[in-house]
Amino acid sequence: MYVIIMGCGRVGARLANLLVDAGHEVLVMDTSPPAFDRLGRSFPGSTMVGNGIDHDDLIRAGIERADAFAAVTQGDNRNIMAAQVAKHVFKVPHVVTRIYDPIRQDTYQALGLDAISPTVIGAQVFFDMLTGNAPRGGE
Repeated sequence: MYVIIMGCGRVGARLANLLVDAGHEVLVMDTSPPAFDRLGRSFPGSTMVGNGIDHDDLIRAGIERADAFAAVTQGDNRNIMAAQVAKHVFKVPHVVTRIYDPIRQDTYQALGLDAISPTVIGAQVFFDMLTGNAPRGGE
Protein backbone atom coordinates (compact mmCIF):
# COMPACT_ATOMS: atom_id res chain seq x y z
CA MET A 1 0.00 0.00 0.00
CA TYR A 2 1.32 3.47 -0.86
CA VAL A 3 0.75 5.90 2.03
CA ILE A 4 1.32 9.65 2.20
CA ILE A 5 1.70 11.13 5.66
CA MET A 6 1.35 14.88 6.07
CA GLY A 7 3.28 15.99 9.14
CA CYS A 8 6.51 14.60 10.55
CA GLY A 9 6.04 15.29 14.23
CA ARG A 10 6.21 12.50 16.78
CA VAL A 11 3.01 10.85 15.58
CA GLY A 12 3.81 11.18 11.88
CA ALA A 13 7.33 9.81 12.31
CA ARG A 14 6.16 6.92 14.45
CA LEU A 15 3.34 6.08 12.04
CA ALA A 16 5.76 6.21 9.10
CA ASN A 17 8.14 3.78 10.75
CA LEU A 18 5.32 1.43 11.74
CA LEU A 19 4.07 1.38 8.15
CA VAL A 20 7.46 0.77 6.52
CA ASP A 21 8.21 -1.95 9.07
CA ALA A 22 4.96 -3.57 7.98
CA GLY A 23 6.12 -3.49 4.35
CA HIS A 24 4.26 -0.45 3.05
CA GLU A 25 5.65 2.26 0.77
CA VAL A 26 5.58 5.56 2.63
CA LEU A 27 6.18 9.19 1.73
CA VAL A 28 6.30 11.72 4.56
CA MET A 29 5.58 15.34 3.72
CA ASP A 30 6.40 18.27 5.98
CA THR A 31 7.03 21.97 5.54
CA SER A 32 10.10 21.84 7.80
CA PRO A 33 13.08 19.76 6.61
CA PRO A 34 14.54 19.30 10.13
CA ALA A 35 11.33 17.45 11.06
CA PHE A 36 12.54 14.48 9.02
CA ASP A 37 15.28 13.88 11.62
CA ARG A 38 12.56 12.22 13.73
CA LEU A 39 12.36 9.39 11.20
CA GLY A 40 15.83 8.13 12.03
CA ARG A 41 18.78 7.68 9.72
CA SER A 42 17.72 4.26 8.50
CA PHE A 43 14.20 5.25 7.44
CA PRO A 44 13.70 3.48 4.10
CA GLY A 45 10.70 5.55 2.97
CA SER A 46 10.65 8.84 1.09
CA THR A 47 10.44 12.39 2.37
CA MET A 48 9.31 15.56 0.67
CA VAL A 49 9.27 19.19 1.71
CA GLY A 50 5.80 20.38 0.89
CA ASN A 51 2.40 21.43 2.06
CA GLY A 52 -0.40 18.89 2.16
CA ILE A 53 -3.02 21.47 1.26
CA ASP A 54 -1.16 22.49 -1.90
CA HIS A 55 -2.54 20.77 -4.99
CA ASP A 56 0.79 20.79 -6.85
CA ASP A 57 2.68 19.42 -3.83
CA LEU A 58 0.17 16.60 -3.51
CA ILE A 59 0.61 15.73 -7.19
CA ARG A 60 4.40 15.71 -6.76
CA ALA A 61 3.93 13.42 -3.74
CA GLY A 62 2.08 10.93 -5.92
CA ILE A 63 -1.35 11.32 -4.40
CA GLU A 64 -2.99 10.13 -7.61
CA ARG A 65 -1.65 6.62 -6.91
CA ALA A 66 -1.93 6.77 -3.10
CA ASP A 67 -3.90 4.08 -1.33
CA ALA A 68 -3.98 6.02 1.91
CA PHE A 69 -3.41 9.52 3.29
CA ALA A 70 -2.90 10.53 6.92
CA ALA A 71 -3.00 14.17 8.07
CA VAL A 72 -1.21 14.38 11.42
CA THR A 73 0.08 17.95 11.75
CA GLN A 74 -0.51 19.99 14.90
CA GLY A 75 -3.21 22.06 13.17
CA ASP A 76 -6.81 20.87 13.03
CA ASN A 77 -7.74 23.21 10.18
CA ARG A 78 -4.84 22.13 8.03
CA ASN A 79 -5.48 18.46 8.74
CA ILE A 80 -9.17 18.78 7.92
CA MET A 81 -8.52 20.67 4.70
CA ALA A 82 -5.82 18.26 3.50
CA ALA A 83 -7.96 15.24 4.36
CA GLN A 84 -10.91 16.64 2.46
CA VAL A 85 -8.76 17.35 -0.59
CA ALA A 86 -7.27 13.86 -0.49
CA LYS A 87 -10.66 12.23 -0.08
CA HIS A 88 -12.89 14.32 -2.32
CA VAL A 89 -10.55 15.73 -5.00
CA PHE A 90 -8.08 12.87 -5.40
CA LYS A 91 -10.40 10.05 -4.26
CA VAL A 92 -7.78 8.43 -2.02
CA PRO A 93 -9.47 5.26 -0.69
CA HIS A 94 -8.29 5.53 2.93
CA VAL A 95 -8.01 8.97 4.54
CA VAL A 96 -7.58 9.56 8.27
CA THR A 97 -7.02 12.86 10.02
CA ARG A 98 -6.08 13.94 13.51
CA ILE A 99 -8.40 16.50 15.08
CA TYR A 100 -7.64 17.68 18.61
CA ASP A 101 -11.03 19.31 19.19
CA PRO A 102 -13.55 16.56 20.13
CA ILE A 103 -16.52 18.61 18.91
CA ARG A 104 -14.96 19.08 15.51
CA GLN A 105 -14.05 15.38 15.42
CA ASP A 106 -17.71 14.48 15.86
CA THR A 107 -18.76 16.97 13.19
CA TYR A 108 -16.30 15.74 10.60
CA GLN A 109 -17.01 12.10 11.36
CA ALA A 110 -20.68 12.84 10.69
CA LEU A 111 -19.60 14.25 7.33
CA GLY A 112 -17.78 11.04 6.46
CA LEU A 113 -14.21 11.94 7.41
CA ASP A 114 -12.32 9.39 9.48
CA ALA A 115 -10.98 11.43 12.38
CA ILE A 116 -8.97 10.57 15.46
CA SER A 117 -8.96 12.88 18.46
CA PRO A 118 -5.93 12.39 20.74
CA THR A 119 -7.81 14.52 23.26
CA VAL A 120 -10.60 11.96 23.49
CA ILE A 121 -8.27 8.96 23.43
CA GLY A 122 -5.90 10.48 26.01
CA ALA A 123 -8.68 11.45 28.39
CA GLN A 124 -10.13 7.94 28.20
CA VAL A 125 -6.75 6.35 28.97
CA PHE A 126 -6.26 8.70 31.94
CA PHE A 127 -9.78 7.90 33.16
CA ASP A 128 -9.21 4.16 32.84
CA MET A 129 -5.88 4.26 34.66
CA LEU A 130 -7.11 6.55 37.43
CA THR A 131 -10.24 4.50 38.06
CA GLY A 132 -8.51 1.13 37.80
CA ASN A 133 -10.23 0.13 34.57
CA ALA A 134 -7.00 -0.10 32.57
CA PRO A 135 -5.31 -3.45 32.15
CA ARG A 136 -2.09 -3.69 34.17
CA GLY A 137 1.14 -4.92 32.62
CA GLY A 138 1.73 -8.62 33.18
CA GLU A 139 -1.87 -9.39 34.14
